[in-house]
Amino acid sequence: MKEVLNFLSALKENNNKEWFAAHKKTYEKAKKQVDAFATELGQLMLKHDNIDPKAKIFRIYRDVRFSTDKTPYKTNFAGSYTRLSPALRGGYYFHISPEESFVGGGFWQPEKDDLQLIREQIQQDAQPLRQAINNSKFQAYFGELGGEQLKTSPKGFDKEDPAIDLLRYKSFVVMHKFEPDEVAAPDFAHAVNEGFMLMRPFFDVMSDYLTTNLNGESLI
Repeated sequence: MKEVLNFLSALKENNNKEWFAAHKKTYEKAKKQVDAFATELGQLMLKHDNIDPKAKIFRIYRDVRFSTDKTPYKTNFAGSYTRLSPALRGGYYFHISPEESFVGGGFWQPEKDDLQLIREQIQQDAQPLRQAINNSKFQAYFGELGGEQLKTSPKGFDKEDPAIDLLRYKSFVVMHKFEPDEVAAPDFAHAVNEGFMLMRPFFDVMSDYLTTNLNGESLI
């Protein structure tokens, strides 16, 4: 993946259509390496999760219609994997760039009804989620739970609730960064897969929250 990082570094310095056209073959070679990485990673993930192993690789072309930044190309490669069962919630994401490479996952801006159910489940019993995100291996790898939070309590929830620190979240996500030498290493797909495996207890709790009612009855 070193060639991928080199291409992205050069693109950042020459983010224009003329340069890109002149280096189209270099882009295609880098894209092929990313595709191969994503394919290898998808096959590894099939051993521990029910996913579509074909990653969605995001286009390198930027939509500049409503942006003040008119540079035509993204300076990263990124992709995501979809879980295939209604009982399995959460999404996996990888991001590769010379400045910041990382894996992430979770529940980004859940729709209103899902967010309400998550909060009600946390209010009723926050312990499963706390156990998942306070696990020593989870914290060593991801640190604290991330995501935008309210400054006050959500409507209908007591600001003195013992779980108010969790109830304030509007998104529930985790992230782990990689150094460029880690991205360039031949076992990078295995390193990313290990990170995705560490997300599973968190995903399992959140999936349970989202697929059962407050009486523990299935919603699917």
